[in-house]
Amino acid sequence: MTYHRAYGTFGQMAPFGQRQKNAKRRVSKSGQENMAAISLSRIVSHWTAIQPDRVALDHLGDRRTWAELEARTNRLARAYAALGVKADDFVTIALPNGCEFIEACLAAWKLGATPQPISARLPKFERDQIIELGKPALVVGVEADEYAPTPCLQQGFEPDASLPDSQLPERTAASFKAMTSGGSTGRPKLIVSKLPAAWDPDAPYLEIVNQGTMLIPGPLYHNGPFLWAMIALFKGCTIVITTRFDAEQVLERIDTMGVDIVYLVPTMMRRIWALPEAVRTKYDVSSLRAVWHLAAPCPAWLKEAFIEWLGAEVIWELYGGTEGQGSTTIQGTDWLEHRGSVGRPVETCEMKIVGEAGETLPPGEVGEVYMRPLAGPGTTYTYLGAEAKIIDGGWESLGDLGWMDADGFLYLSDRLSDMILSGGANIYPAEVEAALDAFPGVRSSAVIGLPDEDLGARLHAIVDFPAGAPDEPGLLAHLAERLVRYKIPRSFEWVSEPLRDDAGKVRRKALREARLGQPETAT
Repeated sequence: MTYHRAYGTFGQMAPFGQRQKNAKRRVSKSGQENMAAISLSRIVSHWTAIQPDRVALDHLGDRRTWAELEARTNRLARAYAALGVKADDFVTIALPNGCEFIEACLAAWKLGATPQPISARLPKFERDQIIELGKPALVVGVEADEYAPTPCLQQGFEPDASLPDSQLPERTAASFKAMTSGGSTGRPKLIVSKLPAAWDPDAPYLEIVNQGTMLIPGPLYHNGPFLWAMIALFKGCTIVITTRFDAEQVLERIDTMGVDIVYLVPTMMRRIWALPEAVRTKYDVSSLRAVWHLAAPCPAWLKEAFIEWLGAEVIWELYGGTEGQGSTTIQGTDWLEHRGSVGRPVETCEMKIVGEAGETLPPGEVGEVYMRPLAGPGTTYTYLGAEAKIIDGGWESLGDLGWMDADGFLYLSDRLSDMILSGGANIYPAEVEAALDAFPGVRSSAVIGLPDEDLGARLHAIVDFPAGAPDEPGLLAHLAERLVRYKIPRSFEWVSEPLRDDAGKVRRKALREARLGQPETAT
């Protein structure tokens, strides 16, 4: 059975909710219907005319009004143009979170170029591969001449003050972003959006209200934080940025800035909830209208805690990939009726569950989750450095296992590649990690399979327990209450650093490879 649902989509950027009746519409070459949109080379000037003195960006007190942002990015775009940046070129941006990151993206769009963000802390070896693959016209945030003859600008670059800050000619890039793959363990690939660099600021989307206030505590080079920040900017919001995630700082920013929408991942939610109650409740968070979480599975107990704290109508979840073939969304109110679901497919895609023989499975049966855009395969993205894996009919998979209920709500079991075969049983790490994470004092965990002569693979748990080693008998009793015996790890390792990054990602394969041949503490 295949389902599609009347919601807006994450990757393809259809408006979230009811389309505006009076807005102009056009049909693209791919057959997708689009609203009338403003080129991103004009989006800042659009909002500057409406609210010139309102704060557009706030990075821990470093602020830009809309008028300042317009003038600064016009001058910066002219500096980029003088270095050779042209329409549809890539501009690689290796800057940390801050106003400078946003300004670099806007300057690229003002020239009709495409921002290609990467981590400012990326190892040079991996960064070199991305530069070689993308062949950008400019690299921002690295040492001068590091990629000569490609021009390079260091962090903190300021254009010549004599450059004009007046508006530039309108140009619209064919692709508004080119992101690196977040889960690749081989050579990196670029995921180049097929959406042009234009946006309708009046189109409802992701519960973001025009001229609201968005908080982004995650790394802007990741697709999720990038999209939420930029879409909110396109809708005239104040974008509140933090350098890195800090649980109490997030609450303080919500309180003092009157934040109405925030982007989180479950790791962040867990750290917020781990704050002493006196700390968590001393901040006023009543301004929040929407809290989005995505990028990783959210334990049911944690989601319930946030629903009880903030209200079911405030909590939203999205499942989807950077490629944008499709996505699901769910509000907390629906989640309470479909506990554990990540929602129903959005209006511009369809999904189905596929068995090992390639058959479409009925509701209730676990298989691989496949999706496709209604506009057809290849309409949302293209790869540089990889080939898309598309099966008959244009269906694609993000590598997740799951099932659908009779109402079309999707439930994820685990990542297909993370499945552990132990003693003839299929074990999904996410289920074991959810049980571990519910034990008091555990901040995060990762479960991997290590070679075992008898079982083929044994479960090994790496547990982030900042206080040292927990009460192991108590932990085992806790797990025994939640898991069948064969799902309880055979060995444990205690660490004191987070196992998921600020984007909520855990690299189980890298953790496994690092531990092969190393002794662990068995229980």
